[in-house]
Amino acid sequence: MPDPVRFAILGPGVVAEFHRKAIEANAECGAVLAAVAHYDPARFDALSARFGVPCRHEADVLADPAIDAVILCTPSGLHAGQAIAAAEAGKHVLVEKPLALTTAEADQMIAAAERAGVRLGVVFQRRAEPLYQRIHQALSAGDLGDLTLGVVTMPYVRSQDYYDSGAWRGTWALDGGGVLMNQGIHLIDLLTWYLGDPVTVHAIGGTLARDIEVEDTAVAALRFAGGALGTISATTTAAPGFPHRLELFGTQGGIQVEGEQVARWHLADPARATVPPLPPGEAAGAGAGGDPRGIALTGHIGIIRDFVEAVRENRPPLVDGREGRRSLATIEAIYRAAGLRS
Repeated sequence: MPDPVRFAILGPGVVAEFHRKAIEANAECGAVLAAVAHYDPARFDALSARFGVPCRHEADVLADPAIDAVILCTPSGLHAGQAIAAAEAGKHVLVEKPLALTTAEADQMIAAAERAGVRLGVVFQRRAEPLYQRIHQALSAGDLGDLTLGVVTMPYVRSQDYYDSGAWRGTWALDGGGVLMNQGIHLIDLLTWYLGDPVTVHAIGGTLARDIEVEDTAVAALRFAGGALGTISATTTAAPGFPHRLELFGTQGGIQVEGEQVARWHLADPARATVPPLPPGEAAGAGAGGDPRGIALTGHIGIIRDFVEAVRENRPPLVDGREGRRSLATIEAIYRAAGLRS
């Protein structure tokens, strides 16, 4: 059994359950859940029973030398301060998306981790999934030729009750944005991973159906550094919720993913492919389009496994702070172009 990496989860909400299960699934790799943290002592006993480990104040967790790493599952507006405090306490930090609310905060987090000599990772779990890694390999090998177009379509639904379930949801101060920052950032991360960073952005967005501060619908047109164009269309108003689509096209072929399944992977000359195309999967259900919990656990398992290995090998994790910053910078640019934020 390798030396353990002992985790504490800060913010024991819905997404914390994914991390609890992912840590448990990586027990043979040495991942151990040692504590959870919450601000309300009145909930400590119930949360200790739910997670099977002590629930304590954040400060007590950060002061505990037995804790090696923390996972931030807290509202997005708290990420920067908590990550910097954890790094200064000598803890490795894994942050649920988004890394922060602004690139300025992200830069402070990256710098704090580098000063402290700890690992900083971001939970973009699709990067750990074999499908998306295979697509990246195919694009890097040039199987699609010169990339010309990337398309993200997200007809999601999040009810008013969803936003009302937490005072932080749908606010600029703690959520940092709406459909793009909270839901769309996962696919925007893939778009920048595949096509690079955008150099030109045009966008429009608004709050069309929900009683929230931030946007529930947005569209953007992008030009990427490599010359490809892209579009993003996203909403949380499309009841009952539909599967997202990620589409990539080049001069020699295209890949269309619906939900988490390949819909089409067609090449002009399949015999020349470096990465054999995957066949179409079954028709996709709404998944996360209809329910924020409608995602597979496998990506989180892969992220936790990689993070444990990164800590042990003293190397950057699969999605480090600088990689996690890229989608945040793209969303900032979209918000500026749409006049949603300065």
